[in-house]
Amino acid sequence: MNEQSSNPRLIAVEVLTKVSGKGAYSNLALNQALKNTNLARVDANLATNIVYGVLQNLLLLRFWLEPFVRGKKIDNWVEQLLMVSLYQLEFLDKIPNHAVLNEAIEIAKMKGHDGTRKFVTGLLHAILRKGVRDTKIIQNENERLSVKYSVPIWIILELKKQVGNEKVVSILESLNEAPKQSVRVNESKWTIEKAKQELVKKGLMVENSRVAASSLVVSKGHVSETTFLKTGEIMVQDESASLVVESMELNGDELVLDACAAPGGKTMQIADYLETGKVTALDIHKHKIKLIEENALKCGFEGKVEAIQLDARKAKDHFKPETFKQILVDAPCSGIGLMRRKPEIRYEKKQQDSLNLHRVQLEILDDVSSLVEVDGYLTYSTCTILDVENIQVISEFLKKHTEFEQVKVETKLKLHNEEKSLTIYPDDYNSDGFFIARMKRVR
Repeated sequence: MNEQSSNPRLIAVEVLTKVSGKGAYSNLALNQALKNTNLARVDANLATNIVYGVLQNLLLLRFWLEPFVRGKKIDNWVEQLLMVSLYQLEFLDKIPNHAVLNEAIEIAKMKGHDGTRKFVTGLLHAILRKGVRDTKIIQNENERLSVKYSVPIWIILELKKQVGNEKVVSILESLNEAPKQSVRVNESKWTIEKAKQELVKKGLMVENSRVAASSLVVSKGHVSETTFLKTGEIMVQDESASLVVESMELNGDELVLDACAAPGGKTMQIADYLETGKVTALDIHKHKIKLIEENALKCGFEGKVEAIQLDARKAKDHFKPETFKQILVDAPCSGIGLMRRKPEIRYEKKQQDSLNLHRVQLEILDDVSSLVEVDGYLTYSTCTILDVENIQVISEFLKKHTEFEQVKVETKLKLHNEEKSLTIYPDDYNSDGFFIARMKRVR
């Protein structure tokens, strides 16, 4: 057994180094690291807690660390080790300070030289002696919110324009709560009640989703430890994401196009609603098409799903006009609604990314619009909460395409608002942030 395979803090340092230095996705890097270990569940949970805790509080941890580092240039892994240690000292009360220091010093010795060990030891002792700065010393309100909640200022400013100060603070506070573990039931195999019974038999604690009709929330246990994901009775899918297909109000006999389909969660949900109908799933990448086909086979939908490698912006060159009764454009987006589940997204995305994506999103809608038959529907969704990628895209599309009219999104959520589109913010139901709009082709 090597040191890394049994040391949750070292695993956290290694994963964070990959995320910050090589642009790795936190969930994939962490899953891979844990797969290669023989950690007890409690230690795997600690590694997970530390990785997500550091990423969720990155700007705050840097603000705390800054006076002690004083502009010294330090290696990436050393910075991650300091962040990991500082996170434990400030957020994980059950871990004694001496245990945090001892582990940090051991990792510094293992990965660095004697100078590194002395630097880490001295810095952590100084933090314990002097304490960390209070964010109240930051006079500018937006900067203070940015540091306190570790969300870049540009996102805060955009959201303030959309929803005002009070709602922004509520959103920011919700982001660092643990993401819920939710699954969508494949109702062609199991009823919701049957799924609940089977999951409870495996020792999981399960409840119906408040958000989506076909979703369950797992509050205790790990669905990944059951066989049901592999055999297609359930799929991991956030409650908000499950609302998209629910809002399409499928009858079962339609020809449907899922224009941006990978990895295929919504394609499978569409297929679940279909009886004599068929769904065509597009994606630009060959390996993702293979993934969609594998999911269809697993779920028992191979006769209902056709996957084609194609850029959605070239769809009208491939299909005849008015081929589909319903089209879903689950558009490529900044993913800002996923900040709780994928915390590093907030630091990677820039405002210009949203503006660039706005153009891509419009191009896709423009291209597929002619493929919707008259009296058919075009559904647009994103996992972002920024208006520039949501209502501004729809507004611009409708100005150009007068053959479409926006209709109200109807789902299990009985919202008493005047908006035709549906925006779910992360604090509304503690689910992912999402946007859904529906348009009917009237001529």
